[in-house]
Amino acid sequence: MADKQISLPAKLINGGIAGLIGVTCVFPIDLAKTRLQNQQNGQRMYTSMSDCLIKTIRSEGYFGMYRGAAVNLTLVTPEKAIKLAANDFFRYQLSKDGQKLTLLQEMQAGCGAGTCQVIVTTPMEMLKIQLQDAGRIAAQKKLLDAQAQLSAQGGPPPSMEAPAAPRPTATQLTRDLLRSRGIAGLYKGLGATLLRDVPFSIVYFPLFANLNQLGCPSSGEKSPFYVSFLAGCVAGSAAAVAVNPCDVVKTRLQSLQRGVNEDTYTGFLDCARKILKHEGPAAFLKGAYCRALVIAPLFGIAQVVYFLGIAETLLELLQRPQH
Repeated sequence: MADKQISLPAKLINGGIAGLIGVTCVFPIDLAKTRLQNQQNGQRMYTSMSDCLIKTIRSEGYFGMYRGAAVNLTLVTPEKAIKLAANDFFRYQLSKDGQKLTLLQEMQAGCGAGTCQVIVTTPMEMLKIQLQDAGRIAAQKKLLDAQAQLSAQGGPPPSMEAPAAPRPTATQLTRDLLRSRGIAGLYKGLGATLLRDVPFSIVYFPLFANLNQLGCPSSGEKSPFYVSFLAGCVAGSAAAVAVNPCDVVKTRLQSLQRGVNEDTYTGFLDCARKILKHEGPAAFLKGAYCRALVIAPLFGIAQVVYFLGIAETLLELLQRPQH
């Protein structure tokens, strides 16, 4: 049983490294996902992921695609660390005498991991969404102002692109939220986050474990890194698409700024009902393609870093006696 013991510091470091690498690679796609999910019928600024990214670069510059990245990079380390380490912890607690976990036990471990991570996820998502969506709101306001002026003058309709607006910072948003709503302000959308992240973990971790097991050369050996990567990508994509309706609702609830004539919501059920009524069932799949593209490499990279044991190697080198 000695080899079964969990090295918590190593798990936390591995999760942090994986999160930092993954988020840096896929953040622009995540920004496109947020903006696509937030736009409502009649107020469409973007037609697709590529259209959103092109317009963002033109109006806000290359680094406009990384609005909110600082929040994610700061908090993704504890978020990924908690998620991966908690899943390992619950799997270890549920296993008896090293026996293989049942599917139900794997789902229970995933449920525990998803519940633990929302402590960090909810404030992180809350701040990130405000920063990511600020460009869309500013562009829409500029466009409507220009349309009103040109309409009065009888000119042609303006371009959908707009110059960048002053950028709020995560520090300003946090200070304003704490002043106006207290700690509860940072946890707006907690219920929707739980309804997204808990089912995600219930689907992701058992699916990953079983896919990864298929690539094991023999019992007790680790799968090759490419098997872990592919298993993470497939499991992440499947889980992301499965919970996308909850992600759409969560994104809408956590967006404090609304565009002109856009609906406001009082809670999860009110938001889901208005989306269904005004935008139809297909609206719940907004950004699903982007989300799958974000989650697939994010968790593929995470699992490779995690299973390669980079932190274990670093800790071992640090613990070696100096001569």
